[in-house]
Amino acid sequence: MSTTADPTRSTTETAAGPDAPSPLGWSLAALLREWSARVAAACADVPHGGRGYEVLAAVTHDAPPTQAALAARLGIDRTVMTYLLDELAGCGLVERQPDPADRRARRIVVTDHGRAVLADLDARVRVAEDELLAGLDDAERDALRHLLVRAATGAAPGDDRCAVVARVVDPSA
Repeated sequence: MSTTADPTRSTTETAAGPDAPSPLGWSLAALLREWSARVAAACADVPHGGRGYEVLAAVTHDAPPTQAALAARLGIDRTVMTYLLDELAGCGLVERQPDPADRRARRIVVTDHGRAVLADLDARVRVAEDELLAGLDDAERDALRHLLVRAATGAAPGDDRCAVVARVVDPSA
């Protein structure tokens, strides 16, 4: 019997046998659970935590949305969105501005302070992700991120990324 590992067999097959259940579901669930907890901790000082972070990111990175469009995009009840935006505006992170095309609508616009806060939050989230993936070297982390984006895009091509993340960060949304 040879003691040399067969390079054509995966680590999973070698460790658990070829008929073992796939570890993909457990691996994704464990990473998602830990990612959610770490992002919540990183965003704890922002109104509504991770959900507030996602709203701030959506407002910053897209054309100024209307309040209704933002609520629909992120899958947040319109009434809840009103309260959330009230708090973000109260902290000077966003402003409601009249929509020039529809005087009844308001556009949500990030403030300079909001951009600075988002930059800090983005850095904190990146640190949390790097800590989560500390068992991988930099090249492996980059490869994992790239492969996950490709796989997720292929599996759910029509999904709005912000809405998906918002539902994961706050499942009660």
